[in-house]
Amino acid sequence: MEINPGRPGKVTAKTEVDWHSKQPMNPVSTMKLITTLTGLDVLGPQYRWRTNVYTDGLIRQGTLKGNLYLQGTGDPKLIPEEFAKMMKALQNLGIQKIDGNLFFDRSAYASNVMEHNTIDGESLRAYNVPPDPLLYAFRTLSFQLGKSRTADFINIGYTPPPSQLKVVNQMQLVDQSCDNWKSNIRFNLDPEGDGATTNQLLTAQFSGSFPNACKGVNYNVVALDANIFLTQGFAAAWELSGGTWTQAPTGNSATVPLAARLLLQFKGIPLADDVQDINKYSNNVMARQLMLTLALEKTSKPATTENGGLVIQSWLKGLELQFPELVIENGSGLSRNEAISAEHMTQLLVAVRNLSVADIFYNSLPIAGTDGTMRNRLMAHLRKFLHLKKKPEARIKTGSLADVRAISGYVMSKSGKMYAGHLIH
Repeated sequence: MEINPGRPGKVTAKTEVDWHSKQPMNPVSTMKLITTLTGLDVLGPQYRWRTNVYTDGLIRQGTLKGNLYLQGTGDPKLIPEEFAKMMKALQNLGIQKIDGNLFFDRSAYASNVMEHNTIDGESLRAYNVPPDPLLYAFRTLSFQLGKSRTADFINIGYTPPPSQLKVVNQMQLVDQSCDNWKSNIRFNLDPEGDGATTNQLLTAQFSGSFPNACKGVNYNVVALDANIFLTQGFAAAWELSGGTWTQAPTGNSATVPLAARLLLQFKGIPLADDVQDINKYSNNVMARQLMLTLALEKTSKPATTENGGLVIQSWLKGLELQFPELVIENGSGLSRNEAISAEHMTQLLVAVRNLSVADIFYNSLPIAGTDGTMRNRLMAHLRKFLHLKKKPEARIKTGSLADVRAISGYVMSKSGKMYAGHLIH
């Protein structure tokens, strides 16, 4: 569909190609476009999630004598760099030692949205991480594997840094290409001793074979209880900042007591930056958390996916867009049930050009042949335009499941005309 500028503040469009456009189909990850557009327009690009830190104790001579309560609102990018800022803020309050335990309040979300349900049974894969009001580092351990430059052995690094993790490397280098490098790796992540506790030493064991042709790859795994991962991440960040504990925290779930006082309200990065990650790298859990945030901010607590869907539907209605076939399940596209027609997705892409967030949204989409999920795509088609002073620009969101492929976005032609479109097959 060709987009025409029209009068100020009002763009129009005319259809150039129409093929099965009215048939509802699974949008897969292009569903994130609807979620991020709603989030940007309803919450605003500068919206920032809040993680509240409470205590039931007092600060005396550099020691917090009491417990810490972390209350989350669904910050999708509470990563080690953000934790480091939080620790500095706590120390600026005069705290050097914590004489108490950690407690986690996840009451912002309804319990059913935090259940670890998958559509493919791959519960340890990073793309299947469930929503969490206190989501730390996407609840994913990322191991970096590669052959040492100076000797014939395998280096294994990891992020984020849990407070207690031991890596056992029993892999053998083999003379093979890097294709299918995961197939011969065996991995185990277990606590040492009987049972799993939040302050227990964890052992990550690698065995099998690793191709010497691999220059460096990431092995991502979701294999920790949420409380274990969060406790060890918080403890590591506190210790890296120079803070100490009277006793290592065990980390438990609990609601903030009525008598507790607010120590710190930590604000995450702006929504506009989060939307970049959601769309360019197709981050499922971040998209799901954004939809739940719409529910949390615009309806009642605790947030549910149903209420998030109602906020999106209300927003579309406000734009005078009627999409009766639209089915919203979780807002990420990681679903067999979500549906929209190509006609209506394209109508939305045109309509957004009238909004104040149009450019922020446009810039969040992957650029073909340049970045995100489109970094290595359409290169053969783009190369023939490289000799032009102004080559076409394609901003495209992709999506895929086992039997579905989708692309959606904009193309700016070499003549300067903009086209919007959506294709599912």
